[in-house]
Amino acid sequence: MVDVLTSLARVRVIPVLSADDVDVAERACRALVAGGLNCVEITFRTEVAADAIRRAAEIDDLLVGAGTVLTPDQARAASAAGAAFAVAPGLNEEIVATCAELGLPFFPGVATPSELDRAHALGCEAVKVFPISTLGGPAFLKSLAAVYPGMRFLPTGGVTRSNLAEYLALPAVLACGGSWLCDGRLLAEGRYDEVERLAREAVEEVAR
Repeated sequence: MVDVLTSLARVRVIPVLSADDVDVAERACRALVAGGLNCVEITFRTEVAADAIRRAAEIDDLLVGAGTVLTPDQARAASAAGAAFAVAPGLNEEIVATCAELGLPFFPGVATPSELDRAHALGCEAVKVFPISTLGGPAFLKSLAAVYPGMRFLPTGGVTRSNLAEYLALPAVLACGGSWLCDGRLLAEGRYDEVERLAREAVEEVAR
């Protein structure tokens, strides 16, 4: 867990990738790496998710996570495919337990202080806060951090290039999840050059 947290704290931005084709997913991941962004979250929103994770995990220096993990079986599939961590939009205690058994760092999603409190009680060191744009953005995270000072956050859902800096400026934010880097339209059009450009842009923003 510590190594994954350290790695995420270094990259600060987690591209969220959903692809129906394994080759498309691999090309997108290679474009991210070419742009200097060595992390990706591949979601279980498609049937090829496990295969895409397996392929991506073979890319040198790429930290691969599994996203939208909604069942223990998906957590097991993600682990078997080589995922370094898993993320979910909600807090499912069974998945928390399964990931603990697998030794797979897991970041459940929360949207209320009560859910955050439960995640804290379950031993979670970091949580996804989703959907952050409708929950209150940076101000909401500041309020949570004030009463849970040891918790780290991965805000997702409405984070964009234009507001990324606002989130990264918060000490409690470990990293931000963003789908703009691997937008479905770019992938459909084979615009991997644009994926690389956006990755490089995000890396420059992190370095400021």
